[in-house]
Amino acid sequence: METIRISTAQNVDIDYEVAGLGERIAARLIDLAGFAILYIVAVILMLVASISRSEMLIVVLLVLFGLIFLFYDLVCETFMDGQTFGKKVMKIKVISLDGGQPSFGQYLMRWVFRIVDFGFFFGWGVVALIAVAISKNHQRVGDMLAKTTLIKTVPRTQIDNVAFISSLPEDYQPTFKEAFFLNDRDVELIYEVLTGFYQTGNPQLIYAMAGKVKEHINPAMPAGMNELQFLETILKDYSYLTANTAY
Repeated sequence: METIRISTAQNVDIDYEVAGLGERIAARLIDLAGFAILYIVAVILMLVASISRSEMLIVVLLVLFGLIFLFYDLVCETFMDGQTFGKKVMKIKVISLDGGQPSFGQYLMRWVFRIVDFGFFFGWGVVALIAVAISKNHQRVGDMLAKTTLIKTVPRTQIDNVAFISSLPEDYQPTFKEAFFLNDRDVELIYEVLTGFYQTGNPQLIYAMAGKVKEHINPAMPAGMNELQFLETILKDYSYLTANTAY
């Protein structure tokens, strides 16, 4: 499993799983299916236009379809946070190798080199398939030149499925009621940090994340509780408090 380290907005480094060849192909097929539907609609409209002898409408439809097909990836990735509709369905997105949001120049570079990766028009994408299959970060040629890749946007394990959260006793009492003011993304990030610590044993992740959470919610720390116990307790408290909204 290939991963890439991303520096989050909270200045915590998290390893994200790089999207594989299967996710990329599926996302592309979804996008192409959308184009197929759009093409059918355009053909029907052109037939109607031909019956009514509206040559101008036919030209407009052809130009409009061509522009949408040509600029679809560039426009979507620029304005949809690195995703097309197919990528959104597959829960993958474009990310810069330095961990930041890609610039327009990087999106443009990826788009320009689609000609190399996929050929003209629909193409077979042989170059892209080979490049993604053999490159370290599953990059096509456009990604290599733009210094981007695709990552999976969904955590490997959903928070609600974590064993020590799902098994909370009925009489559980939260230690940090301030956890209620965190959001789902904050909690996902805490879980990712804990997962990274369990796998690597690197305590710096725990110290950094605990510090950020404390700054955010300013909790009263019980005596003797360390940073690891603090983060684990925050996850439990958040799960309990959000499940019991009457609190």
